[in-house]
Parts: sequence; structure tokens; C-alpha cells
Amino acid sequence: MPFNTWTPHAVSSEAFAWQGQVWRIVEAQHTASTMKLVDTLAEQDLLETLLESSKPKPRSEALGLHYLLATPFRYNPKRGGSRFRSEIDPGVFYGAQSIRTAAAELGYWRWRFVKDSVGLDQLNPLAHTVFSCDLACSAVDLREEPFLKHQSTWLDSDQYVGTQHLARAARKSSIQSILYWSTRDPQPSWCIAILDALVFKGVRPEIDPQTWFLSVNQTSVSLRSQADAYTYEVDELLRNRNNAFE
Repeated sequence: MPFNTWTPHAVSSEAFAWQGQVWRIVEAQHTASTMKLVDTLAEQDLLETLLESSKPKPRSEALGLHYLLATPFRYNPKRGGSRFRSEIDPGVFYGAQSIRTAAAELGYWRWRFVKDSVGLDQLNPLAHTVFSCDLACSAVDLREEPFLKHQSTWLDSDQYVGTQHLARAARKSSIQSILYWSTRDPQPSWCIAILDALVFKGVRPEIDPQTWFLSVNQTSVSLRSQADAYTYEVDELLRNRNNAFE
């Protein structure tokens, strides 16, 4: 079955109950970062209120969630969308099997930002928050048949038409998540796209107590904490994954 003929019924027939731990890395957004712009706590409170009012309102299903879990469902996607979200689709929470995998996925996009920015050669170390959450949801797994025969589509590093089509079919059949191979981690590892914010109801993120610093230059990406480090050469992040997991 060609990927573009997957119907909601066909996708739903492959759904199963999944549970596991998911990791994500985001740029640190400490409230204290606005303090340097003001003179008093009252002024900071006002500034935070103004900043919050300028942001898009959360979707109804994301109301009440911890901000780390709600944020992916709040903002519009970047131009062209993402792997499982077109510009007109609802939000997607992208998670990974491990910190290492999350670092590779995020690092690639930070490198792309450097590469596409005129006059920018690197990103100096910037604080990031690393967190995990334990989830239970319905899923389809693109690493297994019958999806496996379309591996070249699911693992395409730059073209997302096929994966966005599948995600729309999954949403229509009330499937909450999609498991797939990481296209960036040099080691075989999985990622997950959470399509439904309701998966996070009652979930609290476990925030890693370490502060992690992500740095990027033209040839490598590095995520470091006081105790651990993950470094990738850009060539590793760009390597074709179509035959990596056979």
C-alpha cells in the first residue's frame, strides 16, 4: 500500500497500547531571565504578564498541563511544518528514547539554524532543560510491518509529505502517537510523536537536576552537563538512515 493511500481505517487496524519513558530537551526558560530587564519584582511580574498575554492561547485539550508538556501544542509550526505536522495541523510533542537521541535530533535543527543564518558561524553554549515523562497511549510503530516496507518515506531526512499524511490519518482514527526510528542519532534508537495533548493529563515531567549546555558550530554539535556529554559531528547527523536499521 503506497504511503499516500493509508486511510484512517487502515492505520487504526495497526494500533496498539504503548507505554514508556520519553525524553525531551528544550531551551531553558527560567523566570529569572527577565529580571535583568527590570528593577523590581513588581516590574518583573508585569513584564511576565505582558509576555504571557502576547502568546497564543493554549488549545483546550492542553489547558492545565505543565508548560513543558503544553508548549508544543500552543505554537504554530515553523514554515513547512515538521515531520508529523504540516502548517495547518494541530501540535505535536516530539520525544526520544534517551537524552543522547534527543540531543542528536535537537542538535541537527540548531545546526541548520547556524547553516542558514548569514554571518552566523556558531552558537555559544546555551542553557537547556532536559526532562522525561512516563506515558501510556495508543500508538502505531513505523519500525514494524506493514509500515516497514515504506521505510524510505518514514526515514527521509528532509521531505515530510508522507509522514504528515500518515499523521493526519492517525489523528482521524484517534491514534495518539507514532513511533519511528530517529533519523539523526548514529545509534539505532527511536523517537515518538505525540499527536494528542490528552496523553499528558495527570502527567508531571521529571526535570533533570543538571543544567545542560548546547553549543553548535559548522562541523559539530555538543550537549554537556557537569557529569555527561554528547558530541556529534555534522556528518553523523546527516548520514542517510534508510539502510541503518535493517
